[in-house]
Amino acid sequence: MTPDLDFLATALYVKTDDLLKASPHLAPWRPAVGITPKHTDAELVTLAVMQALLGFTSEAKWLRHARAHLRHLFPCLPQQPGYNKRLRKAAELLRRITRLLATDTSVWSDDVWIVDSTPVECGRSPKTVKRSELAGWAEYGYCASHSRFFWGLRLHLVCTLQGLPVAFALTGAKADERETLLDLLDAEPELVATRPGQTLIGDKNYFGRDFEHRLAEHGIRLLRPARKGEPERPGAELFKPLRQVIESVNETFKGQLDLERHHGRTPAGAVARVMQRILTLTTASRVAGGNLTLRLPQIRA
Repeated sequence: MTPDLDFLATALYVKTDDLLKASPHLAPWRPAVGITPKHTDAELVTLAVMQALLGFTSEAKWLRHARAHLRHLFPCLPQQPGYNKRLRKAAELLRRITRLLATDTSVWSDDVWIVDSTPVECGRSPKTVKRSELAGWAEYGYCASHSRFFWGLRLHLVCTLQGLPVAFALTGAKADERETLLDLLDAEPELVATRPGQTLIGDKNYFGRDFEHRLAEHGIRLLRPARKGEPERPGAELFKPLRQVIESVNETFKGQLDLERHHGRTPAGAVARVMQRILTLTTASRVAGGNLTLRLPQIRA
């Protein structure tokens, strides 16, 4: 462990512990009578973030590494089955902490957002598709960026120009990007209620007169490239450099945080592991003061 990682782990643990003391109802439910866990929910969250940061996709290998190298931070570590079960039940806690850390940064109030979606592959073999508990939610879809079909889910992400996640949703691979975005805004109207004149940058898939009218009702101005047959749209010269931001965030998810190697086999498992990576991205951005692209590679090194 480097001093940077020690600092990040300690800061995240303290922030999570303070949150749970102030709002104990956020912790996963457990019966009042029973065996008290030897490690706290704050320790569980910190372990999950450290696992993603250090690139361990196998929980068993991660816990072996933690026992050998992280005893100064985690005196008591769970066994792999217990860690897996508790992590699956902690998805809502991970989401709450993600939002708490995001709103505590200076870039949370950024008046420009970027939106996109990226595939989250969940299996390739026909046997996996038939037997997986994700069948019915996961489905076949097409990834235009890589010109390939895949079976799985799709992560829809709204982020700031600094790469800080603002809103996100995990859907089936065929879910309409525009409808998902509108559902995100309807689910959290406070996101835009205090941001008059918010600008949203998307790709050519975010089109349609009714769609733009719905966004305008939320006080959002949409910027996107012109589709074939359309006249040139305002801000076209800005799209190429700014679109690289969301591509960089997606590449961070996949290349550094192993989003497509999440190993989730059930809906709860897939949600928890995707949330684990979104929290990790937010945590790294929080420590870096919003400059994710500079910080995360240093931590992973």
